[in-house]
Amino acid sequence: MLSMHAIYSGAPLQSPDIETHATDGTATDVPSKVILFNDEVHTFEEVITQLQKAIRCSRDRGEALAWEVHTRGRACVYTGEMDECLRVSGILEEIALRTQIEM
Repeated sequence: MLSMHAIYSGAPLQSPDIETHATDGTATDVPSKVILFNDEVHTFEEVITQLQKAIRCSRDRGEALAWEVHTRGRACVYTGEMDECLRVSGILEEIALRTQIEM
């Protein structure tokens, strides 16, 4: 049986290329998410319209998201930069929909 030294002794050791970036600690690589919660107050039409306004989606996409919120109790309706998540959440909350931003 060959030893580990015998197997690797002929191969030169190379360290992997590692890319690093210096930051000020205020940004993250992980996008934020806007979560929309179900309620018993708003109609499907209200939710679809507000989703179209907030995330600039088609009616079909708004319907699909509204259905997911209704059946699952919540849905991630937007993923992106924090500033945009705040804008989306603010528009949804204009009609008192309940949202949460997750990082």
